[in-house]
Amino acid sequence: MIPDRRTGVLRALPWSLRYAAAAAGCALVIAAAVYLMLRLAVLVAPLTLAVVVALLLTALLQPVTALVGRLGAPRAVGALAGILVLLVVLIVPALLMWQAVAQQAGELPDELGQGWQRTRDWLAGAFGVSERRLDTAVQQGGERLRSAVAPNAAAYAMSAVEAFGAALLSLVLVFFLLKDGPSIVGWSRGLLPEHSRDRWSEAAANGWRALARYARGTVAVAAIDAVGIGAALLVIGVPLALPLTVLTFVAAFVPVLGATVAGAVATLVALAAGGPVDALLVLAAVIVVQQVEGNVLEPLIMGRALRLHPAVVLVAVTAGALTGGVAGAMVSVPLTAVVYQVTRTALRDRGEPAPAAEPAPAAEPAG
Repeated sequence: MIPDRRTGVLRALPWSLRYAAAAAGCALVIAAAVYLMLRLAVLVAPLTLAVVVALLLTALLQPVTALVGRLGAPRAVGALAGILVLLVVLIVPALLMWQAVAQQAGELPDELGQGWQRTRDWLAGAFGVSERRLDTAVQQGGERLRSAVAPNAAAYAMSAVEAFGAALLSLVLVFFLLKDGPSIVGWSRGLLPEHSRDRWSEAAANGWRALARYARGTVAVAAIDAVGIGAALLVIGVPLALPLTVLTFVAAFVPVLGATVAGAVATLVALAAGGPVDALLVLAAVIVVQQVEGNVLEPLIMGRALRLHPAVVLVAVTAGALTGGVAGAMVSVPLTAVVYQVTRTALRDRGEPAPAAEPAPAAEPAG
């Protein structure tokens, strides 16, 4: 049938084709919008990461501010107390790490030399690799590493300066978010149309609850990982056990990949310092701890916080790493969880009852 002017060409097409075309068009528009947002976030990556890290730290430190507020102190005092707690948590482990490295600095070269000799003997006996070939491979690897690092020294220095600036910005933002959080929320609510304020306020509250649960759950899982692997390193006698424990704790904030990288580093240190037997023991301990974490702790602690499929988590981590490096991988999953909760609430049918959620925290006294 030839379509007349009233129906038009589109009405002559099958309904399924029109529906597919509309869906494809919407998908392209959404993909383009997401791509532009990601490109913008990459262009201002230090600012983006500073804001996201500040939100995560605020979610962690909010109970401290609330506790000080319940004692009758102004919000500024509560925010300052939260900042002091954060500084103590950051500085004390750094000092302990420095002390541990300084104490073992004299013994470490001898331990590494003995461990490397045991590893060479094991490789020569198990695989028939000559010591000359091993020395040549190590020398070539060192030369390649130096040739890769030296030309980019200026870029690494600039990245360090940007990271320091982003850390300072995050610290300032955390203070203001702890101090003026309710007023910032009220100001943002006033920017919305009146008919949509309640819906978007509920969406923002659900997103914030997901962020807070994720941050606290991740800290709990990371602490358990660090204690388990750190205890194994101490029992086996691996040098630099405390720095490796701290590395395990920090790496746990990168889902999926972080624990693997930290375990690989601990295994390599054990191999270099104690030989293949110590390395196998450390590897076994890392595998046991990660299995307990992945199959027991994470579903128990993080299940309610994320409600995301593991495939979604893996894609989010990969996208974050591609756009923002290690820092992007660390913040990608909480951002995905927040976006999911906000979108789910905002697009929920108005007649559908709201899902059960944790009760909102009691109002804090204004300072």
